[in-house]
Amino acid sequence: MTVPDITLNDGFTIPQLGYGVFLVPPADTERAVSEALDLGYRHIDTAAIYGNEEGVGRAIAASGIARDDLFVTTKLWNDRHDGDEPDAAIAESLEKLGLDHVDLYLVHWPTPAKDNYVHAWEKLIAIRERGLSRSIGVSNFLAPHLQRVIDETGVVPAVDQIELHPAYQQRDVTGLAAQHDVKIEAWGPLGQGKYDLSAEAPIAAAAAAHGKSPQQVVIRWHLQRGRIVFPKSVRRERLAENLDVFGFDLTEAELTAIDGVDRPDGRVSAHPDEVN
Repeated sequence: MTVPDITLNDGFTIPQLGYGVFLVPPADTERAVSEALDLGYRHIDTAAIYGNEEGVGRAIAASGIARDDLFVTTKLWNDRHDGDEPDAAIAESLEKLGLDHVDLYLVHWPTPAKDNYVHAWEKLIAIRERGLSRSIGVSNFLAPHLQRVIDETGVVPAVDQIELHPAYQQRDVTGLAAQHDVKIEAWGPLGQGKYDLSAEAPIAAAAAAHGKSPQQVVIRWHLQRGRIVFPKSVRRERLAENLDVFGFDLTEAELTAIDGVDRPDGRVSAHPDEVN
């Protein structure tokens, strides 16, 4: 089993399927990440606010896997956009992770009410130039936020990590991202369990046709639509199941039918304009 890579707009590559540790308790993180690495995951997505960077770092150190074979993402939290705070924040994250650089550093939320995300983005550009992160990007940026950082700095984020799952596909954001070759990373790719995937007829039909779970079908849909995805679990059997999505292909008709699950009220988490 080989997870395919996607080439970012800065020339670096990223494994298309990874393991996200959002809401993984700090006490469980080392074990969970170690199991993920043992199963074959090589892309780990964490964030300062998750409180589990140290557990990620311990798992990486214990794995014996060469640094060049791993892809590690962390994120700048909302209260650290101003002044030189991003410089201190990346230093703290690297210390906790036990690394001299991350592969991807993201502005976690735009916090538009504070109107400081362009400054934060400028600081990430400098962080990249210092070699502390190979690639830089944003998270939870809506189309106006994404367009603004591009217009005001001339530097295009490598990724925009957004809530995206069958019921909520954010076509305005993904359309703008495609115009600028900004890759989409889907967080909450299975809807965070807040609606029943098996109750969606196109997903259930594809699962039956391919002998796969609804979750595997949705992960496969993301992959075939070109998104980077990192489903979260703390159970080894589910980690293995989420990785077992490369032995089948959904048909174009099945993909289109799942596209049709999108609905206006499908968001299951916070709206970026309201997180400040």
